[in-house]
Amino acid sequence: MTDYTPRPDRFDQAGKDQLIDAHDLEVTQPGMRRLRAWSHDALGLQPGESALDIGSGTGSEVFVFADAVGPTGTAVGVEPDPNLIASAKRRAEERGSAATFATGDAYGLPFGNDTFDAVLCERVFQHLTAPARAAAEIARVLRPGGRAVVVDSDWKTAIVHPGDPRVVGAVIDTLISSTTNPLSGRRLGGLLSSAGLVVDEIGSHALVQDRSVGAGALVSRIAELAVLRGTITAAERDQLVADLQAGADRGDVHISVTMFGVLAHKR
Repeated sequence: MTDYTPRPDRFDQAGKDQLIDAHDLEVTQPGMRRLRAWSHDALGLQPGESALDIGSGTGSEVFVFADAVGPTGTAVGVEPDPNLIASAKRRAEERGSAATFATGDAYGLPFGNDTFDAVLCERVFQHLTAPARAAAEIARVLRPGGRAVVVDSDWKTAIVHPGDPRVVGAVIDTLISSTTNPLSGRRLGGLLSSAGLVVDEIGSHALVQDRSVGAGALVSRIAELAVLRGTITAAERDQLVADLQAGADRGDVHISVTMFGVLAHKR
């Protein structure tokens, strides 16, 4: 594979650091595991095929790809963060995996047209200011007949219970306004269709935060941001956190967001 030098201006750097990220809902939880199982089943990789994961992080899904396509196939991850790329490469070496990794971004994939049989893109679109460009890139690198699965959150579906409805609403509004592309989940099918792909299936799953953690990291951080923006007071923030912890103690707490997954193929 040829070396690729990313152009920072083509990636939403703020997206990597923004507070709103489904990682805060624990990617190891059952809901996320089920979504990933659906993604792999939908892609249906076969030995000898080529597969790409866009926004591959530390490489976990690429390792699954490598096992599925075998020694005659190709499994590649693309990631803009050099630290994550380095970690993925170390993990691949430790595992003896044939997975490979390239530095790149969703706006300019470092591959030619019609390269891959399957593409996965999970929780990337919510960070993009120009998601249509990313959808076009997915369509470009897919071979005719190739499959793509794109998964992302729709933060308008966020639920926080219990708590004062006005305070909860202000916190959720802050969460939405702090995300680059907060309604990405509901837009995925249209974006892929506009890029020329055929949408075959749309699924969804609610990621529900572990009930034992009370407010958890995500809500606590967004509530603090709401205070800084002046939409709630510090006292209202503290009361919301206390309400959520009390709810957790009595088994009456619910914090979730819905993730949507779209399966599409190239004619």
